[in-house]
Amino acid sequence: MESVRQTMEPVSRTAQWTAAARALESERADRIFDDPYARTVAGDTGFDLLERYRGSAVVPFVLVRTRYMDDAVTATVRERGIRQVVLVAAGMDMRAVRLSWPPGVTLYEMDRPALLDAKAALLADHPSAPTAVGHCDRRTVPVDLAAGWQDQLLAEGFVPGQPTLWVAEGLFFFLPEDVVRRLLTGLRELSAPGSVLIGDMTSRATLTNPLARGFLRVLEDDGNPWLFGTDGPEEFLSSCGWAVNDLKQPGEDGADFGRWPHPVQPRSVPNVPRSFLFTAEVVPG
Repeated sequence: MESVRQTMEPVSRTAQWTAAARALESERADRIFDDPYARTVAGDTGFDLLERYRGSAVVPFVLVRTRYMDDAVTATVRERGIRQVVLVAAGMDMRAVRLSWPPGVTLYEMDRPALLDAKAALLADHPSAPTAVGHCDRRTVPVDLAAGWQDQLLAEGFVPGQPTLWVAEGLFFFLPEDVVRRLLTGLRELSAPGSVLIGDMTSRATLTNPLARGFLRVLEDDGNPWLFGTDGPEEFLSSCGWAVNDLKQPGEDGADFGRWPHPVQPRSVPNVPRSFLFTAEVVPG
């Protein structure tokens, strides 16, 4: 798929890297999730990057993050009755067709046009065309999340008056802080009462950690620099209109799943590189 390799933007290719990690996990006998489409959407690029970035702590995080978000998404739509789901920067995520959805769910996949085109081309090579499990209505929305995106989402049928589950996976550390704030505020503005945001962030200490310098330099060389981190995700999200009701570091109860190999430092210990997984609710306006 050389044409796919050429059209994908650098930051979009990292989506294939994480898909490659999900593919290897899905092929384990003791897998903690199953993504039968991951190897297809990873393509050769994903496995090439998996080798290039070998030795970083990111792969265990991807595995834990995937399972945490799978569980949180499934619980949210079933327990809260939300039927409008938006994958913000969907990447090579295949939850639309690999999770079991209750009747009536509409799922929007927002991402850059080149990525969505590449994803469709890769899936066309899958031995069986993806079909939704349950009753998910999957709609793709080509956008630039750093610019205007609301109109495109509305044009695809998004209803602002309905509670929404927003899923932002592996996105925020690639954006400048002002863009992160603008994006989170934009999600808040389109969110009816009862809306939920599931996502992940890294800490500011991660971006300055000497042990991560080599990995971060390779990402920058590849056109994928990490730009944003916060040591206070609860406060940051609150300032953008979102109240955190669950926040975990990988390795803590509910965010381990037998895949996190590192000790977990208490939040009270300063200047420690951390990753955060969170579920937040929209703050009533």
